[in-house]
Amino acid sequence: MRAYLGAAFQHPQSLSATPHPRCHNPPHALHPLALMSPFRDALVTVAGRLLVAALPFAVTGFFIWGAAGAWAAIALVLGVAFVYYAVKLGQLLRWLEAPDTAVPDGSGLWGDVLSRLYRLMRQERQAHQQLTDALARFQQAAEAVPDGAVMLDADNRIIWCNATGARDLSIHMAKDRGGLIANIVRQPAFVEALNMQNYREPFSLKGHGAPDQSLSVIIVPFGSDQKLVLARDVTQLEKLDTMRRDFIANVSHELRTPLTVLAGFVETLTRANDGANPVTNKALGHMEAQAARMQHLVDDLLALSRLEDSANPLVEQAINMPELVAALATEAEQLSNGKHQISMRSGDAWVSGNRDELRSALSNLVTNAIRYTPTGGHIDIAWELAGDAPVFRVKDSGEGIAAEHIPRLTERFYRVDRGRSRASGGTGLGLAIVKHVINRHQARLDIESIVGQGSTFSVVFPAARRLPAAAVAANG
Repeated sequence: MRAYLGAAFQHPQSLSATPHPRCHNPPHALHPLALMSPFRDALVTVAGRLLVAALPFAVTGFFIWGAAGAWAAIALVLGVAFVYYAVKLGQLLRWLEAPDTAVPDGSGLWGDVLSRLYRLMRQERQAHQQLTDALARFQQAAEAVPDGAVMLDADNRIIWCNATGARDLSIHMAKDRGGLIANIVRQPAFVEALNMQNYREPFSLKGHGAPDQSLSVIIVPFGSDQKLVLARDVTQLEKLDTMRRDFIANVSHELRTPLTVLAGFVETLTRANDGANPVTNKALGHMEAQAARMQHLVDDLLALSRLEDSANPLVEQAINMPELVAALATEAEQLSNGKHQISMRSGDAWVSGNRDELRSALSNLVTNAIRYTPTGGHIDIAWELAGDAPVFRVKDSGEGIAAEHIPRLTERFYRVDRGRSRASGGTGLGLAIVKHVINRHQARLDIESIVGQGSTFSVVFPAARRLPAAAVAANG
């Protein structure tokens, strides 16, 4: 089946033959000369019948004319049989060479042979028609798909593509069929994905079909050695995302100055009032708290904009993680102010990364644990190895998080309990910032939580980011 489909994609013109007038199937489904198996049994039967028919004539000739008469009788019978079967074979061969003509008449053994042969031909044509219809439906469905699709063989040569794939990847099937796709799509990301067999992982191609076009491409293996390249045009999505980022960054910058002015005047009025009017003093306290909250929100939005900016590459350095974790534990004790039991465990592994970004992200996890753990609760901060992978882990004995909320925790402004988050001073952007930071470091965030027992947030770094002992000694 797979070989048939591949051949049909390479030579689709073979599917357009005119249907057979009698069987309603393509005449070239399978040449009838390949269906001669009924003759194997028929030849044995014919030989037996000839011997039986010649035996009486041979006996009669022997008694009348002796041995010469017997042989003459046998020769006569065989000659007549030869002429008869020669005529029938001639009719059969003419029909096999032109299957569109009527089936030759036959009776007895010939009728059985022709009946079996015609039945086999009809079955083969029906099977071929089913394959042809299935292939036609597949081609129609593939053309209807809005994404580009290109079928490759084991050597990454083009077998087939739909119209969208031809447009987006600049493929001209008339001249590119059977050619290497790497000679057409020459971008390093695409060639690297093919060579490294980086399948199932999408990657981006920019400016291939058009200067401002952006494609999301994934390579899907199928069958034993074939591949399907799927390309989706995400140009508009990326433009909208860029507009969103620019809008947030611009608004945040524009809000920063008036908020600073507002907070300054509120502070001045608070000092001027000096508690003389309790009502005014309370109002000014609320204004000061809300102004500070808005300033934190603007700062977080600006931090997200910087992290999402492709023009802001990751600046890496050797990070003394034991020292950083110890500083985070000290900050946690100061923030807790003796309300929680805080413990710290630290290994000696260093990692490569951006110290300021990691400090901000890991501090956010520690701060959340303190905010959402009731007084008297326990918080454990750990820096350890899980195999070869360094792991930063914060475990608390707080209220826990229901399972349905966990997949959305890193979304912007998502809150499990809106009232509790505002009361604690959160902006709803902390875990979104954490996600972006760890993604820039190729790490992952694992969240485990049981309602009523607490939560564990683990940042798992790739083993490649762990610095060898020599590098640690050089920086120590």
